[in-house]
Amino acid sequence: MAWLTGYPRENVEWFPTVDSEKCVKCGMCMNCGKAVYEWTDKGSVVARPYACVVGCTTCGNLCLGEAITFPERAYIRDLYKREGIWGKVKKQLQDEGKLN
Repeated sequence: MAWLTGYPRENVEWFPTVDSEKCVKCGMCMNCGKAVYEWTDKGSVVARPYACVVGCTTCGNLCLGEAITFPERAYIRDLYKREGIWGKVKKQLQDEGKLN
């Protein structure tokens, strides 16, 4: 997938944080398609932070207790600008025939 196009995922500090005080143990976050979370007796914990898709906030949007937060959107936008990631993504998508 072209989200980072050659930029190391481990250099991107984009992943959720769970506030255990707010967690109501609804389990919604366990639907994460990238298996970022593990379930404990205290609710969910972020077990695989770098498996999180950069820019995704679905779990936070659906969290019943509003216990899941992410870095500010400006962080990721600044990173993409500073590292020239947008241009690299566009080129990769063009090379793959997904863009004209």
